[in-house]
Amino acid sequence: MVKKKVFVCRRIPAAALQRLNSEVDMTVWPAELPPSRAELLQHVKGCDGILSLLSDRMDAEVFQQAGPQLRVVSNYAVGFNNIDVREAHSRGIRVGNTPGVLTEATADIAAGLILATARRFSESIDQVRNLEWKTWDPLGLLGLDLKGATLGIVGMGRIGMALAKRMHFGWDMNVIYTARTEKPDAESLLNAKRVDLATLLANADIVSLHADYNPSTHHLINSSTLAMMKPNAILINTARGGLIDQDALYNALKDGTIWGAGLDVTDPEPLPDDSQLRRLPRCLILPHIGSATIETRQAMADIAVDNLLAGLHGRPLPHEVRP
Repeated sequence: MVKKKVFVCRRIPAAALQRLNSEVDMTVWPAELPPSRAELLQHVKGCDGILSLLSDRMDAEVFQQAGPQLRVVSNYAVGFNNIDVREAHSRGIRVGNTPGVLTEATADIAAGLILATARRFSESIDQVRNLEWKTWDPLGLLGLDLKGATLGIVGMGRIGMALAKRMHFGWDMNVIYTARTEKPDAESLLNAKRVDLATLLANADIVSLHADYNPSTHHLINSSTLAMMKPNAILINTARGGLIDQDALYNALKDGTIWGAGLDVTDPEPLPDDSQLRRLPRCLILPHIGSATIETRQAMADIAVDNLLAGLHGRPLPHEVRP
């Protein structure tokens, strides 16, 4: 029996790749950086399945190049804005993602960004490393108190809820949130209150973004919405970089419209070398490590392989994305 042909767009945890390799004719992109567009199009030719990452744009051109036998694209991520899901569906190509398993790891990073931004960890670490720490300074690197602050969750899904629990029970934070529907669990457990975005921005000391990224949420945070925030507010983003207009964020931080920002995601990734955000003292940027724990990345790999194999063999995908 001829094995199905699969292209894996990057190396993922070895155990999952070994399991996949035992069932399919697999090619894995070996380089640290993603394949270029030309390289991607070359390697998907004749494939029955593709295991993609967020950095790999899956669209009509890729599907056409792969050929009519392409049956499944399995995304190694919760998000799937890199995939034209409607186009895939129209061609009979099923799409999978890896939800659920990275909730706690990502909520930890969001909590860490809140603490590190409010207490100026990045500047403090730089001061020590650059041999600029001279003495205990009563006015040096003053940050913000967090106990009793108001946390605004934009998009109260699983990750938003996990973060809200950490900050409410750990720092006695008041929680307000936006969501398409009311969240009774958040309201009963955390005494959280659902508000509109303008109210949240005007009242939150910390605004944490957990909304889906799509055309309606592109640059949800922009010059107008930043102007609604408190001057001592912190903006946190562990969702998708495109939720924020980064030029507007730079101006808001530089002008003191808001106090600080902690970002695990940017647009693009990585930021260009000349990005002004890199140089702002109270803008802490991480290289998209929200899910970067050994256990979480392995769980994501297992789900991605499960989705891929299910699609190849005509079975229901454990986690399928539909238009």
